Amino acid sequence: MDSSLSASALRILEARYLAKNGRGRVVETVEEMFLRVARHVAAAERTFHPDASAASWENRFFSLLSSLDFLPNSPTLMNAGRALGQLSACFVLPVEDSLASIFDAVRNTALIHQSGGGTGFSFGRLRPKNDRVSTTGGEASGPVSFMEIFNQATDVVRQGGTRRGANMAVLPVDHPDIEEFVTAKRIPGRFANFNLSVGMPDSFLREVRENGFYDLVNPRTGRPAGRVKAAGLFDLITDCAWEGGEPGLLFLDEINRHNPTPDQGALEATNPCGEQPLLPYESCNLGSVNLVRMVRRDGKGVAVDWKKLEDTVFCAVRFLDDVIEVNRYPLTEIDSATRGNRKIGLGVMGFAHLLIRLGIPYHSPEAIGTAESVMAFIQEKGREASRELARERGAFPRFKGSLQDRRGAPPVRNATVTTLAPTGTLSLIAGCSPGIEPLFGLSSSRIAAGNIEISETDPLFLGTMREKGLLTPERMRFVERNGRLPDDQEIPAGLRRLFETACGIPPEFHVRIQAAFQKFTDNAVSKTVNFPASAGREAVRDAFLLAHELRCKGITVYRDGSRAGQVLRCGLHRLC
Repeated sequence: MDSSLSASALRILEARYLAKNGRGRVVETVEEMFLRVARHVAAAERTFHPDASAASWENRFFSLLSSLDFLPNSPTLMNAGRALGQLSACFVLPVEDSLASIFDAVRNTALIHQSGGGTGFSFGRLRPKNDRVSTTGGEASGPVSFMEIFNQATDVVRQGGTRRGANMAVLPVDHPDIEEFVTAKRIPGRFANFNLSVGMPDSFLREVRENGFYDLVNPRTGRPAGRVKAAGLFDLITDCAWEGGEPGLLFLDEINRHNPTPDQGALEATNPCGEQPLLPYESCNLGSVNLVRMVRRDGKGVAVDWKKLEDTVFCAVRFLDDVIEVNRYPLTEIDSATRGNRKIGLGVMGFAHLLIRLGIPYHSPEAIGTAESVMAFIQEKGREASRELARERGAFPRFKGSLQDRRGAPPVRNATVTTLAPTGTLSLIAGCSPGIEPLFGLSSSRIAAGNIEISETDPLFLGTMREKGLLTPERMRFVERNGRLPDDQEIPAGLRRLFETACGIPPEFHVRIQAAFQKFTDNAVSKTVNFPASAGREAVRDAFLLAHELRCKGITVYRDGSRAGQVLRCGLHRLC
């Protein structure tokens, strides 16, 4: 098993995932890790079939993981079959407008981070700065000040001893403190443990396009608390995103148009990377199919192996549903909310490598078509698998009144089935490109979780160049320094286009690829729209508006080199 993993993958596994003894020495092989996870998750089968052996599913799950066809989110690999036993990555906690609620949320955040999860919050219910506090006669300090407490608490809690905590803060665009929130990260190093997103309804963007005004609303009273020029506020958001990559946008109306359980309340917040909208106290466990391993050679060349993909999806959906059964949740409220809706998030990794194997440039209509066909298939088969589980185990408990509760429609086991996660560390283990992102650099250096520095040249690029006899020492030195191909006339234009990197791909195609996947994804899509350092503010503004127009559920942008301490660099030695 270990021989199929890269040196980088082994370093990460030994540092973060494999069991250690009391002296910190690794006492588990990679194969034993996958067996530990498979055995623990397969134990759920006895819940539904007490007289049957779980060994058959243990073997199938082990094969699924050890082949690297599919990997679950990091907490499952870390904690399954061990004392902690918390297997989910994504949580959302409520923050109500009282000190008791705020500090309960801080405590619960610490417990979740300690167990390996990440947390998201909407701070939109907190009264604005300088608002009246009737119990003391004083003035409120506002949501941004309370975010500092969450940030500091996260700083001192290590996730499961192996992961630094991560948070998502969401503030609705009509909150009176929205400008303070939007500009919060202009102070270097501030809110290092938070991603920031503005909750943006359709009505605000309509006023942006029509050059109108927008009311700010005091959440304590529900009354207007001022008006802003919508385009001016939108320009401020764009400027801050151009300067440092934040805030991102969450299109809350689009998210709630697809809320599977609207009777239980509106979705207001997501997990730290934005791909998993959740109700208060919900959690979700994610997993990703390795698309590079879903191909076969036929008489015409390389093609998607649809039968293998179908088998993988069916097994993965069952695996993720079983995780809900054996999971040890950090709060009883999380246990109840999660089991009530049984949300799972099956996604993909290795999409860029799949395109390269198929000979399709990332920035092409063919790539968009491939994204749609692959994700439509996964969505269809994933829902089919969930219906099959419902026949065997029953629908999710809060099925009645949900979007899926339609006359003549069969019940489903899971309120949601699909999510597109970033898979940064998991893709390093699997040896494929991350999530649905293009190649960031043909050679790149990154700081992986656990402060592990990884420097490598893309193996698929190396293999292709060797096969075509184009891997000269001079070209390799250029690629290692710059992360891209040199302007060398001997390199065919088609090959150059196939290996275009993230900053060279027009932002429009980043957004259109995200939108293509979003069409067939229950939850949301984690995707970074990359810009070269030379991109102007208007390009960021255009990407924001296009993402809304194409019905994405959110958008994250990043202009290369715009943030100190950039964790991913083109080339092995310097920034782009």
